Amino acid sequence: MTSPARGIVLLAHGSRDPLWREPMEAVAALIRSRQPETPVCCAYLELCAPSLPQAAINLIADGAREIRVFPLFLGLGKHAREDLPRLVEKIRAAHPGVVFELLPAAGEYQQLTALMADIALS
Repeated sequence: MTSPARGIVLLAHGSRDPLWREPMEAVAALIRSRQPETPVCCAYLELCAPSLPQAAINLIADGAREIRVFPLFLGLGKHAREDLPRLVEKIRAAHPGVVFELLPAAGEYQQLTALMADIALS
């Protein structure tokens, strides 16, 4: 028996500037190149589409039964601390047959903060 398909949502704040999305889309492209069988999409809290609920619907339509939500935030502000957990709970309630995993914000990973320090020092 195969394990359920796992999809990934890269979640960012959002901006009206289309160039702002390029780094998030680049991360999604790297994930696709490394694991083509893993569905991945970007989602945004505001100002651009798709929203997190819509991204979840899209991944579920593609067969995902587990969805990891990775907030691409450096700081642990109100969105990451309060808004995002509530939003994920609403999505869980709307899709009871799907497992949702909310990862820590990107800035909480020591690997990322070390990489940023390395870049600054190089």
